[in-house]
Amino acid sequence: MDIDALVVGGSFAGISAALQLARARRRIAVVDAGAPRNRFADASHGFFGHDGRAPLELNAQARQQLLAYPTVRFVAAQALEATPQGEGFALQLDNGERLLGRRLLLATGVRDLLPELPGLAERWGQSVAHCPYCHGYEFDRQPLGVLYRMPLSLHQAQLIAEWGPTTLFLDGHAISEEERAHMAALGIAVEAGKVLALEGEGTTLAGVRLADRVVPLRGLFLAPTVAMASPLADQLGCAFDASPAGPYIRAEMGQTSVPGVFAAGDAAMAWSNAAQAVAAGTLAGAAMHRAMVFG
Repeated sequence: MDIDALVVGGSFAGISAALQLARARRRIAVVDAGAPRNRFADASHGFFGHDGRAPLELNAQARQQLLAYPTVRFVAAQALEATPQGEGFALQLDNGERLLGRRLLLATGVRDLLPELPGLAERWGQSVAHCPYCHGYEFDRQPLGVLYRMPLSLHQAQLIAEWGPTTLFLDGHAISEEERAHMAALGIAVEAGKVLALEGEGTTLAGVRLADRVVPLRGLFLAPTVAMASPLADQLGCAFDASPAGPYIRAEMGQTSVPGVFAAGDAAMAWSNAAQAVAAGTLAGAAMHRAMVFG
Protein backbone atom coordinates (compact mmCIF):
# COMPACT_ATOMS: atom_id res chain seq x y z
CA MET A 1 0.00 0.00 0.00
CA ASP A 2 1.45 3.33 -1.05
CA ILE A 3 -1.07 5.44 0.92
CA ASP A 4 -0.57 5.84 4.66
CA ALA A 5 -3.91 7.53 5.31
CA LEU A 6 -7.20 7.80 3.48
CA VAL A 7 -9.18 10.85 4.58
CA VAL A 8 -12.82 10.94 3.52
CA GLY A 9 -14.20 14.47 3.71
CA GLY A 10 -12.30 17.58 2.64
CA SER A 11 -13.89 20.29 4.75
CA PHE A 12 -12.87 21.83 8.09
CA ALA A 13 -12.27 18.59 10.02
CA GLY A 14 -10.87 16.49 7.17
CA ILE A 15 -8.38 19.08 5.95
CA SER A 16 -7.28 19.84 9.53
CA ALA A 17 -6.59 16.13 10.09
CA ALA A 18 -4.81 15.75 6.77
CA LEU A 19 -2.61 18.76 7.52
CA GLN A 20 -1.17 17.09 10.62
CA LEU A 21 -0.36 13.96 8.62
CA ALA A 22 1.09 15.95 5.72
CA ARG A 23 3.42 17.77 8.07
CA ALA A 24 4.62 14.38 9.29
CA ARG A 25 5.43 13.61 5.61
CA ARG A 26 2.86 10.83 5.44
CA ARG A 27 1.31 9.92 2.09
CA ILE A 28 -2.35 10.93 2.10
CA ALA A 29 -5.33 10.80 -0.21
CA VAL A 30 -8.21 13.15 0.62
CA VAL A 31 -11.52 12.17 -0.97
CA ASP A 32 -14.23 14.82 -1.11
CA ALA A 33 -17.55 15.09 -2.97
CA GLY A 34 -17.75 18.89 -2.67
CA ALA A 35 -20.95 19.26 -0.61
CA PRO A 36 -20.00 20.48 2.89
CA ARG A 37 -22.75 21.00 5.44
CA ASN A 38 -22.05 24.74 5.72
CA ARG A 39 -22.32 25.44 1.98
CA PHE A 40 -25.62 27.26 2.52
CA ALA A 41 -24.07 29.98 4.70
CA ASP A 42 -22.50 33.15 3.29
CA ALA A 43 -20.26 33.74 6.30
CA SER A 44 -18.69 31.88 9.21
CA HIS A 45 -18.76 33.82 12.47
CA GLY A 46 -17.02 33.38 15.79
CA PHE A 47 -14.08 31.54 14.19
CA PHE A 48 -10.69 32.70 15.48
CA GLY A 49 -8.99 35.04 13.01
CA HIS A 50 -11.61 34.55 10.30
CA ASP A 51 -14.80 36.11 11.64
CA GLY A 52 -17.19 36.87 8.78
CA ARG A 53 -15.41 34.97 6.02
CA ALA A 54 -17.32 32.68 3.67
CA PRO A 55 -16.99 28.98 4.63
CA LEU A 56 -16.40 27.90 1.02
CA GLU A 57 -13.68 30.53 0.68
CA LEU A 58 -11.99 29.31 3.86
CA ASN A 59 -12.24 25.75 2.64
CA ALA A 60 -10.70 26.56 -0.75
CA GLN A 61 -7.80 28.38 0.87
CA ALA A 62 -7.18 25.52 3.33
CA ARG A 63 -7.22 22.99 0.48
CA GLN A 64 -4.70 25.03 -1.49
CA GLN A 65 -2.40 25.17 1.53
CA LEU A 66 -2.74 21.42 2.08
CA LEU A 67 -1.90 20.62 -1.54
CA ALA A 68 1.37 22.51 -1.18
CA TYR A 69 2.64 19.40 0.64
CA PRO A 70 4.05 16.95 -1.91
CA THR A 71 2.72 13.81 -0.19
CA VAL A 72 -0.94 14.88 -0.51
CA ARG A 73 -3.33 13.86 -3.25
CA PHE A 74 -6.87 15.25 -3.53
CA VAL A 75 -9.59 13.19 -5.22
CA ALA A 76 -12.85 14.92 -6.18
CA ALA A 77 -15.25 11.98 -5.80
CA GLN A 78 -17.71 10.35 -3.47
CA ALA A 79 -16.63 7.35 -1.41
CA LEU A 80 -19.31 4.68 -1.84
CA GLU A 81 -17.90 1.79 0.15
CA ALA A 82 -15.19 1.13 2.72
CA THR A 83 -13.94 -2.37 3.53
CA PRO A 84 -11.02 -3.86 5.49
CA GLN A 85 -8.23 -4.91 3.14
CA GLY A 86 -5.36 -6.88 4.64
CA GLU A 87 -3.77 -4.63 7.26
CA GLY A 88 -5.54 -1.55 5.89
CA PHE A 89 -8.68 -0.40 4.12
CA ALA A 90 -10.09 -0.10 0.63
CA LEU A 91 -12.30 2.73 -0.62
CA GLN A 92 -14.52 2.35 -3.67
CA LEU A 93 -15.23 5.71 -5.32
CA ASP A 94 -18.07 6.76 -7.60
CA ASN A 95 -15.56 7.56 -10.37
CA GLY A 96 -14.64 3.87 -10.53
CA GLU A 97 -11.34 4.28 -8.70
CA ARG A 98 -10.36 2.03 -5.78
CA LEU A 99 -7.95 3.35 -3.16
CA LEU A 100 -5.97 1.34 -0.61
CA GLY A 101 -4.55 2.82 2.59
CA ARG A 102 -3.15 1.73 5.94
CA ARG A 103 -5.43 3.94 8.03
CA LEU A 104 -8.81 5.55 7.40
CA LEU A 105 -10.16 8.81 8.76
CA LEU A 106 -13.86 9.63 8.41
CA ALA A 107 -14.71 13.34 8.29
CA THR A 108 -17.88 12.58 6.39
CA GLY A 109 -20.22 14.99 8.15
CA VAL A 110 -23.99 14.85 8.59
CA ARG A 111 -27.12 15.84 6.69
CA ASP A 112 -29.57 18.23 8.31
CA LEU A 113 -33.09 16.80 8.23
CA LEU A 114 -35.30 19.86 7.97
CA PRO A 115 -39.08 19.98 8.43
CA GLU A 116 -41.05 20.12 5.19
CA LEU A 117 -42.25 23.65 5.70
CA PRO A 118 -42.86 25.92 2.68
CA GLY A 119 -40.25 28.67 2.53
CA LEU A 120 -37.77 27.01 4.89
CA ALA A 121 -35.28 25.16 2.67
CA GLU A 122 -34.39 28.20 0.54
CA ARG A 123 -33.66 30.25 3.68
CA TRP A 124 -31.59 27.63 5.49
CA GLY A 125 -28.21 29.03 6.47
CA GLN A 126 -29.41 32.56 5.74
CA SER A 127 -32.42 33.85 7.69
CA VAL A 128 -33.15 30.39 9.13
CA ALA A 129 -30.36 28.87 11.20
CA HIS A 130 -29.58 26.66 14.17
CA CYS A 131 -26.62 28.35 15.93
CA PRO A 132 -27.01 31.83 17.45
CA TYR A 133 -23.26 32.10 18.05
CA CYS A 134 -22.76 31.76 14.29
CA HIS A 135 -25.72 33.84 13.08
CA GLY A 136 -27.45 35.65 15.95
CA TYR A 137 -25.50 38.92 16.04
CA GLU A 138 -26.30 39.81 12.43
CA PHE A 139 -30.04 39.93 13.16
CA ASP A 140 -29.31 43.11 15.14
CA ARG A 141 -31.81 42.60 17.99
CA GLN A 142 -34.76 42.33 15.61
CA PRO A 143 -37.69 39.93 16.26
CA LEU A 144 -36.59 36.29 16.26
CA GLY A 145 -38.38 32.96 16.45
CA VAL A 146 -37.68 29.38 17.50
CA LEU A 147 -39.51 26.52 15.82
CA TYR A 148 -40.26 23.72 18.28
CA ARG A 149 -38.70 20.41 17.22
CA MET A 150 -37.93 18.66 20.51
CA PRO A 151 -38.01 19.38 24.28
CA LEU A 152 -34.61 21.09 23.99
CA SER A 153 -36.34 23.75 21.87
CA LEU A 154 -37.42 25.34 25.16
CA HIS A 155 -33.78 25.69 26.09
CA GLN A 156 -33.05 27.05 22.62
CA ALA A 157 -35.75 29.72 22.99
CA GLN A 158 -34.20 30.90 26.24
CA LEU A 159 -30.82 31.13 24.53
CA ILE A 160 -32.07 32.92 21.40
CA ALA A 161 -33.70 35.58 23.58
CA GLU A 162 -30.18 36.90 24.24
CA TRP A 163 -30.09 38.09 20.61
CA GLY A 164 -33.52 39.67 20.25
CA PRO A 165 -37.21 39.55 21.27
CA THR A 166 -38.16 35.93 20.79
CA THR A 167 -41.30 33.95 19.97
CA LEU A 168 -41.47 30.18 20.46
CA PHE A 169 -43.63 28.54 17.77
CA LEU A 170 -44.95 25.25 19.15
CA ASP A 171 -46.22 24.19 15.72
CA GLY A 172 -49.00 22.15 17.31
CA HIS A 173 -46.86 20.54 20.04
CA ALA A 174 -47.87 20.72 23.69
CA ILE A 175 -45.89 22.06 26.64
CA SER A 176 -46.89 22.21 30.30
CA GLU A 177 -48.46 25.22 31.99
CA GLU A 178 -45.33 25.47 34.12
CA GLU A 179 -43.19 25.68 31.00
CA ARG A 180 -45.49 28.31 29.51
CA ALA A 181 -45.24 30.35 32.69
CA HIS A 182 -41.47 30.07 32.63
CA MET A 183 -41.35 31.33 29.03
CA ALA A 184 -43.66 34.25 29.93
CA ALA A 185 -41.49 35.16 32.92
CA LEU A 186 -38.52 35.41 30.56
CA GLY A 187 -40.41 37.61 28.11
CA ILE A 188 -40.63 34.87 25.46
CA ALA A 189 -43.94 34.82 23.55
CA VAL A 190 -45.49 31.42 22.79
CA GLU A 191 -47.57 30.65 19.70
CA ALA A 192 -49.39 27.32 19.94
CA GLY A 193 -50.79 26.93 16.41
CA LYS A 194 -49.41 25.08 13.42
CA VAL A 195 -46.87 26.92 11.32
CA LEU A 196 -48.07 26.90 7.72
CA ALA A 197 -45.21 28.64 5.88
CA LEU A 198 -42.36 31.11 6.06
CA GLU A 199 -42.79 34.31 4.09
CA GLY A 200 -40.42 36.89 2.61
CA GLU A 201 -38.43 37.79 -0.47
CA GLY A 202 -35.61 35.53 -1.65
CA THR A 203 -33.59 34.30 1.32
CA THR A 204 -34.89 37.10 3.58
CA LEU A 205 -37.47 36.12 6.19
CA ALA A 206 -40.38 38.51 6.74
CA GLY A 207 -42.58 36.39 8.95
CA VAL A 208 -44.13 33.10 10.01
CA ARG A 209 -47.60 32.34 8.68
CA LEU A 210 -50.10 30.83 11.11
CA ALA A 211 -53.72 29.97 10.34
CA ASP A 212 -55.04 33.43 11.23
CA ARG A 213 -52.11 35.84 10.70
CA VAL A 214 -48.44 36.36 9.91
CA VAL A 215 -46.07 36.96 12.82
CA PRO A 216 -43.30 39.36 11.65
CA LEU A 217 -39.79 37.98 12.14
CA ARG A 218 -36.26 38.74 10.96
CA GLY A 219 -34.76 35.35 11.80
CA LEU A 220 -35.92 31.87 12.74
CA PHE A 221 -33.90 29.26 14.64
CA LEU A 222 -34.49 25.55 14.87
CA ALA A 223 -32.58 22.50 16.04
CA PRO A 224 -32.38 20.14 13.06
CA THR A 225 -32.23 16.41 13.45
CA VAL A 226 -29.34 14.87 11.55
CA ALA A 227 -28.35 11.70 9.70
CA MET A 228 -24.95 10.46 8.62
CA ALA A 229 -24.01 11.96 5.26
CA SER A 230 -22.11 8.77 4.39
CA PRO A 231 -22.72 5.05 5.02
CA LEU A 232 -19.02 4.27 5.55
CA ALA A 233 -18.98 4.22 9.36
CA ASP A 234 -21.96 1.87 9.42
CA GLN A 235 -20.42 -0.37 6.75
CA LEU A 236 -17.26 -0.72 8.85
CA GLY A 237 -19.18 -1.53 12.02
CA CYS A 238 -18.24 1.62 13.94
CA ALA A 239 -20.11 2.13 17.21
CA PHE A 240 -22.47 5.09 17.44
CA ASP A 241 -23.74 7.19 20.32
CA ALA A 242 -27.08 8.97 20.46
CA SER A 243 -27.92 12.65 20.94
CA PRO A 244 -31.27 14.47 20.85
CA ALA A 245 -30.42 15.50 17.27
CA GLY A 246 -29.43 12.04 16.06
CA PRO A 247 -26.56 9.52 16.01
CA TYR A 248 -22.87 10.31 15.90
CA ILE A 249 -19.76 8.12 15.60
CA ARG A 250 -18.22 7.17 18.93
CA ALA A 251 -14.62 8.37 18.90
CA GLU A 252 -12.08 8.93 21.67
CA MET A 253 -9.12 11.10 20.67
CA GLY A 254 -10.39 10.47 17.14
CA GLN A 255 -10.15 6.67 17.41
CA THR A 256 -13.42 4.84 16.65
CA SER A 257 -14.39 1.41 17.95
CA VAL A 258 -12.81 -0.12 14.82
CA PRO A 259 -9.00 -0.35 14.97
CA GLY A 260 -7.35 1.79 12.33
CA VAL A 261 -10.48 3.87 11.69
CA PHE A 262 -10.57 7.42 13.02
CA ALA A 263 -13.36 10.01 12.86
CA ALA A 264 -13.68 13.76 13.33
CA GLY A 265 -16.03 16.66 12.70
CA ASP A 266 -19.82 16.77 12.68
CA ALA A 267 -20.12 13.02 12.12
CA ALA A 268 -18.34 12.37 15.43
CA MET A 269 -19.79 15.11 17.68
CA ALA A 270 -23.21 15.66 19.18
CA TRP A 271 -22.98 19.44 18.69
CA SER A 272 -20.40 21.27 16.63
CA ASN A 273 -19.32 24.39 14.79
CA ALA A 274 -16.41 25.33 12.54
CA ALA A 275 -13.94 25.88 15.36
CA GLN A 276 -14.79 22.58 17.02
CA ALA A 277 -14.52 20.74 13.70
CA VAL A 278 -11.03 22.15 13.13
CA ALA A 279 -9.99 21.22 16.67
CA ALA A 280 -11.39 17.70 16.36
CA GLY A 281 -9.72 17.17 13.00
CA THR A 282 -6.37 18.40 14.32
CA LEU A 283 -6.64 16.04 17.29
CA ALA A 284 -7.68 13.05 15.16
CA GLY A 285 -4.92 13.62 12.61
CA ALA A 286 -2.25 13.79 15.28
CA ALA A 287 -3.71 10.72 17.03
CA MET A 288 -3.69 8.77 13.77
CA HIS A 289 -0.05 9.67 13.21
CA ARG A 290 0.88 8.54 16.72
CA ALA A 291 -0.94 5.27 16.08
CA MET A 292 1.19 4.78 12.95
CA VAL A 293 4.35 5.38 14.98
CA PHE A 294 3.55 3.47 18.15
CA GLY A 295 1.07 0.90 16.85
